[in-house]
Amino acid sequence: MADMSMSTANCLAQPAQLQGETPTGRGAAVAARHEEEGTDDEWLMYLELAKLEVFDHLEPWAEANVVPLLKPAQVAWQPTDLLPELASLGADGFHAACSDIAARAAGLPDAHLVCLVGNMVTEETLPTYQSIPNRFEAVRDLTGSNATAWARWIRGWSAEENRHGDVLNRYLFLSGRVDMRQVERTIHNLIQSGMVMNAARSPYHGFIYVAFQERATSISHGNTARRAKEHGDVALARICGAIAADEKRHELAYTRIVGKLFEIDPDGAVRALAYMMRRRIVMPASLVTDGRDGDLFAHYAAVAQQAGIYTASDYRSILEHLIKQWGVEELAAAELSDDGRRARDYVCSLPKKIYRLEEKAHTRNSKKAQRMTSVLFSWIFDRPVNISVA
Repeated sequence: MADMSMSTANCLAQPAQLQGETPTGRGAAVAARHEEEGTDDEWLMYLELAKLEVFDHLEPWAEANVVPLLKPAQVAWQPTDLLPELASLGADGFHAACSDIAARAAGLPDAHLVCLVGNMVTEETLPTYQSIPNRFEAVRDLTGSNATAWARWIRGWSAEENRHGDVLNRYLFLSGRVDMRQVERTIHNLIQSGMVMNAARSPYHGFIYVAFQERATSISHGNTARRAKEHGDVALARICGAIAADEKRHELAYTRIVGKLFEIDPDGAVRALAYMMRRRIVMPASLVTDGRDGDLFAHYAAVAQQAGIYTASDYRSILEHLIKQWGVEELAAAELSDDGRRARDYVCSLPKKIYRLEEKAHTRNSKKAQRMTSVLFSWIFDRPVNISVA
């Protein structure tokens, strides 16, 4: 689940300041909730019983249409299928295979390595990501081994995602191109820092977020696979291609879920989509730090943009795709509230607005010489990577 979605400086709503006496009992619980979540009634309404019961009614549908998208461990690829294994190759064969990986990895540009490390670090932060759907009311795994379709999907999805960080980590270790200790510190820091997510307990908003992220992840890994192949690294191309295929399947699951919400509650679904897009879909690793670069996320995203791994145009294309998939433009005014109609119009106008901003930026940049600056990345032993400065 790694991508470089368009960033925003601060997507966290500031909690309301409580005044007066310290509340107790039920009042204290409500106050604590509002301190944690803010007092944004626009999304807190999705925690009302009528909204949450939708997911109880949808469980048989999820059993038939979502859970089957998981692959059993017996047939799913595993990291040892894609990288050398000492036990099966023997010492000489293993050494030769590892030497081949290092030789091919030597041809990867540093910019692509930075993007690859960033994707791997994000994938390795799985403990955070498994906790995300387990915050969604009505679908979370309450016991850790719940038998509901929703809980089994969460655990199965997490199990499949777990392989992504594993295989990328092993590849980078064998490549010899990166400072693994700095990479490992970055993973440690990111898991400890957590992630930014709006409306974190609402399954409506949460499934929209993950649908967007899974498509972004598939694009990022797919582009990395193509770049690796261009530079002759067939092992990395195969690894990233396998991950991208997984992410496409996961995207299908979450897109189906949100599509069903649009079918049975179009007003609620489109208002949730507009809420998320107004606040931007923020990258899971936006809080990433290596302990040295205070602007590591911004620098990493700039490298990904320039390398064509994940760009602002990709963000727009994902939104266009989801608008089409969920039939947002076709939503009839009669089935929407006034707020729902405004939400629909806002979402449908957004891709054109983003495109105009892209065009303005392109025109502005074409009229003046691009100023470049060198950024040192600790992940690649403090080697510099040039990025353009607006």
